[in-house]
Amino acid sequence: MKIIKHKEEVLAIIVNEFDDKNNKIEFYTKEENILQLGRMNHKSGHIIKPHIHTNYTRETNGTNEVIYIKKGVVEVDFYTKDSKLIQSEILNENTWIVLISGGHGFKIIEDSELFEVKNGPYAEEKDKIRFN
Repeated sequence: MKIIKHKEEVLAIIVNEFDDKNNKIEFYTKEENILQLGRMNHKSGHIIKPHIHTNYTRETNGTNEVIYIKKGVVEVDFYTKDSKLIQSEILNENTWIVLISGGHGFKIIEDSELFEVKNGPYAEEKDKIRFN
């Protein structure tokens, strides 16, 4: 796991290796993050009890994204909230990234297949500010 920070603010969490020896549930994000990324490693025969998630109102501010790079190579650029480039990272296949704060942009280095999960509903006119 790699944490991308600017000063003390976490911009992103990159996860590309999992410890398969631990028979446990492990979360990489903090409980207060809008989206949670975790991993469950269970032995054959383990049962996750059937359950229903309750319907209660959550209030969130902003948008977080989780991107999974299934195949290919992608460069991610990380920016401050005032659009200044901080750093870049190359992500390879089978890598997860949680984008928590700041700005970001992507360059596709090799043909890639990405999956994205984010909180909704999506409102294009309110959701993002694009910059060069």
